[in-house]
Amino acid sequence: MLFLGDFSVIKPDPGLLFWTTVIFLIFWFLMSRFAFKPIAESLKKREVDIQDALDQAKKAREEMSHLQAENEKLLAQAREERAQILKEAKEAKDEIIAEAKERANAEYKRKVESAIQDIENQKMAALVDLKNTSGRLAVEIAEKILQKELGNKSEQEAYAKSLADQIKMN
Repeated sequence: MLFLGDFSVIKPDPGLLFWTTVIFLIFWFLMSRFAFKPIAESLKKREVDIQDALDQAKKAREEMSHLQAENEKLLAQAREERAQILKEAKEAKDEIIAEAKERANAEYKRKVESAIQDIENQKMAALVDLKNTSGRLAVEIAEKILQKELGNKSEQEAYAKSLADQIKMN
């Protein structure tokens, strides 16, 4: 116990100071050799891994930005194609409608002309029928008048001869 009685923290013993320093240096050397190097290497490896992860994230962000720009370009192109298809469809619709109107007008004109021709034909037939009827009536009236005027057969023959002579002269 004597040893503990003489010990003072404020007044270190030079031997104790020497051995403490030697032990500390050995400890420091061993720590630097076996602990600090692996810790430094693992920190360096961690730093490299973090930098790689950041680079990959940046690259992924750039790819996403590129893909987004490409998607927007594709969407714009699709919209343009859709507008073109709609325009072509509208033009085709207008063309079909115009063609149908043209055909309807042609059919209308053909039917009107056919109806006019039929009307003309019926008119001509009616006129011919009217002429025939009026001619028949005239002949019947003339026959009745002549029968009344020319009561005997010799007068009728003389009148027919005079008519024949007149027709030959004309």
